[in-house]
Amino acid sequence: MKRLYAAMLNSFRGFACAFKNEAAVRQEIAALLLALPVGTLVAPSAAWYVVMIGALLLLIAVELINTAIEKLADHVTPEWHPKVGLIKDYGSAAVFCMLSLAGLIWIMALALRSGLI
Repeated sequence: MKRLYAAMLNSFRGFACAFKNEAAVRQEIAALLLALPVGTLVAPSAAWYVVMIGALLLLIAVELINTAIEKLADHVTPEWHPKVGLIKDYGSAAVFCMLSLAGLIWIMALALRSGLI
């Protein structure tokens, strides 16, 4: 139980630090907070709501992993290096893929809810 509590504190510290220092994380959390009530109006079913909110939570997770990679890369190699730049681009591409997936899920839910499909 003690290990679980320590892990939870580490997670909260990570969220707080990311929220304080990363604009993208703040924007994605704001989107999640807005999506929680709006999703109840848009979602065609409870299962769709879970998928819609889950996609946004996964987006935040991918953003946090990308941020961790970027911070580690900057720590290991503070000066610009083309291979480190490429690694950061990979992380950014992962965030873009997840953002696209979340957008597609929400668009499909809205289309189903409005009767377009």
